[in-house]
Amino acid sequence: MPTFFSDYAPHGYCLLWQPELVWTYVISDALIALAYFSIPIVLLTFVRKRPDVEFGRVFWLFALFILSCGFTHVLGIWNLWHGDYGVEAVVKAITALASLPTAIMLWPLLPKALALPSPSMLQQKNEELAGVLVERDRALEQLRAEVAHRERAEAALVQSKKIEAIGQLTGGIAHDFNNLLQAIHGNLELIGLAPDQTDKVRRWAGNAAQAVERGTKLTGQLLTFSRQQRLEAKPIDVADLVTGMDELIRNSVGPRIDVELSIGEELGVVTSDRTQLELALLNLAINARDAMPSGGRLAIGAERRGETVVITVTDTGVGMPPEVIERALEPFFTTKGPGRGTGLGLSMVYGVIQQAGGRVDIDSAVGHGTTVVMTLPRQEPAEAASGEQETAAAGVASAPVTGTILLVDDDDNVRVALADMLEARGHVVQQAASGVEALAMFKGQLFDLLLLDFAMPGMTGADVARQALEHKPDLRLLFITGHSDSDAIDQAVAGNARVLKKPIGAADLATAVEQMLSAPRTPPAPPPASARRSAR
Repeated sequence: MPTFFSDYAPHGYCLLWQPELVWTYVISDALIALAYFSIPIVLLTFVRKRPDVEFGRVFWLFALFILSCGFTHVLGIWNLWHGDYGVEAVVKAITALASLPTAIMLWPLLPKALALPSPSMLQQKNEELAGVLVERDRALEQLRAEVAHRERAEAALVQSKKIEAIGQLTGGIAHDFNNLLQAIHGNLELIGLAPDQTDKVRRWAGNAAQAVERGTKLTGQLLTFSRQQRLEAKPIDVADLVTGMDELIRNSVGPRIDVELSIGEELGVVTSDRTQLELALLNLAINARDAMPSGGRLAIGAERRGETVVITVTDTGVGMPPEVIERALEPFFTTKGPGRGTGLGLSMVYGVIQQAGGRVDIDSAVGHGTTVVMTLPRQEPAEAASGEQETAAAGVASAPVTGTILLVDDDDNVRVALADMLEARGHVVQQAASGVEALAMFKGQLFDLLLLDFAMPGMTGADVARQALEHKPDLRLLFITGHSDSDAIDQAVAGNARVLKKPIGAADLATAVEQMLSAPRTPPAPPPASARRSAR
């Protein structure tokens, strides 16, 4: 019976032991075997270098097939001198068993292998991608150009609206002040025509004074809207303020409108100018009245919401469309007919609330009424108590006294009128039409009070006050000015002066002057270097 290991004749007998044939077989089989054995090494190196590539069973079958092929060629060399054809048969069988499933599994991989991009295909795809990137850059550049164009268009629209608002503002100011000037001029002219008719002169003078008072309120509303006028901010009990205005509001809106007040508990206080806040609430009530010509209901409420106090004014009037709501807070914007409103009511409300650190919201719809919501920061009553006590103590005036006053104002009419008011109260008044003239007079005489305008050509009132304080640090300073930026005065003299707003009546001027003359002299602290630099 045949065996795998028998004494078969070596294969060299078949080649007649011809050296050239034998060594050709040896060298060829050796080279083929080495090539086969190197292929698994290459595959193993590739697998280790590319862990991202997934290899399955076909890899191991292919490696087994390659190794078996290599061994068949090694046995070919061995059997040239030995007859171990049984071992060679086993190796061939293993090779056959490995080759068949390898071939079966490789054929389905052919489409995937064909789908792998060639260098030319990769280059083509890269070129296509580069083209896409170029198109994207062009689209982005076009988008930037469109955005820039839109921003320019929006800026032009905003500028146009600003110009329109300024035109409306100046037109409204000119209209209202022309009416005021006409009233003042007409009454003064009547006084000049009949100065001996005492009763009529008093009536005409009263009419002129009323026109001046209207002008004062108008400029106050303008400055409040501009948020440049400093408000006399003090702690205000909101419940007390709203309740105290009940009768005034009812009288202002008339009997056809039912007024309802709703005051929450533990509101606390807010910090604002009481007069301006009352005027803001009154303006909202009057606007509500005008929105309900046939009568209706006006609800005014105040409640605490967290750390804020919310005051709401709700009417059942005609309401406002969205385009009106959008412009309702603009100065001199009004939907009322000529002579029925200045359009400063809501803008003044906005200015007061903004300066107090709050906000104003409007909720309205045509036919469904309007609600204006004023939200203000809240303080605990205990926090404001000390401030109220200090304010009350500061407001105690000493007995009226007279003194020597240096009055500085570049407007001759204003200066002479102020001097006459003060002299009528028994004060000695020296007048200067400029800062230079005032300083020259100040160095040669002693004055108890320096009363001066702020906005003057050449040297401002702050410049004059600063140099005067260098010669007399305890000098009393009183500014009387129509300048809107009150903070500029404080920065110039470090808050060591009192400020009165033009126009001012004789009684108010006398009270302020006498209070300052009665106050003890205390050298003011020098202003900081930053304030001195900014004042220049």
